[in-house]
Amino acid sequence: MAFTLVISIPFVILVIAICVCCYFLGRARGRQDIRTQPQVYGVPIPPPGVSPSGPSPPYSPKQDKSMNV
Repeated sequence: MAFTLVISIPFVILVIAICVCCYFLGRARGRQDIRTQPQVYGVPIPPPGVSPSGPSPPYSPKQDKSMNV
């Protein structure tokens, strides 16, 4: 027994039109967002009034070069 799927031409045209509309609306919204909120690359800075609470760097005293001989 075979399964037959019938798809109408108007339905295909409707789906293609919806896809094209979503593409153009999304592209316009993306371009508007990049104008109003530009992307910033780099390390984020803490907000004002907050001190960084990360781990302190390890202490490494400078050794005399003569000890490496």
